[in-house]
Amino acid sequence: MNIHHLVPSVSRWLLSMGFLMLAAGHASGADLSKFKRIEPQFIAALGDPAATSGNGAQAWGFWNQDPGPRACKLDHYSQLKATGVAPAQWKFDASDWWLEEHGLIMEKPTFPLAAGKYLVTGDREVTTVLTVHPKDKNGNQRWELADGATLYDVTHLGCRSARYTPAKAADACSPANAPTKGFPVNPGAAMPAVNGCHKQDYTVLIVVGLPVTH
Repeated sequence: MNIHHLVPSVSRWLLSMGFLMLAAGHASGADLSKFKRIEPQFIAALGDPAATSGNGAQAWGFWNQDPGPRACKLDHYSQLKATGVAPAQWKFDASDWWLEEHGLIMEKPTFPLAAGKYLVTGDREVTTVLTVHPKDKNGNQRWELADGATLYDVTHLGCRSARYTPAKAADACSPANAPTKGFPVNPGAAMPAVNGCHKQDYTVLIVVGLPVTH
């Protein structure tokens, strides 16, 4: 999910046009005086692409920086396994590892996504406010998008990510079993299955603004 390769328009958008011009053209209904521009961050989300709101945000993750440039190539897995730490200094977890669309092993997002408001986009036509509510008494977190936007509207189709966990034996789910061909994964397509693993594909949202009081 290297934003420098996949979404160069986001960087141009933020740096050359400015945050207010960006949002004025794309974020109808959002009070932008309440948001500050940030370097892009990323949300790993689950949900119906056609939904404008839903439950389960406690299962969503968050990267506070682009994990793509910090990722490791699959053919470097032996070194990653030996040290347990990537060159970018994140720790590899053999029981819970992630791949991105170029076939790179990337660091896990942090869980859960904090309650609050996020200005999100899919780098297509829609930029709007995502509200993540605090957990209720059952531990569920609701989420909702403003302006009638759907999860699909704010999904960056080029960013693909999947979480791999053991299907049975813990040592059977390994990046060593991942395919080496078929990358990069086509925008919107599913990530590849890996023998011995349970796979969960996640939708990726780009966060371009946070509340000024955040």
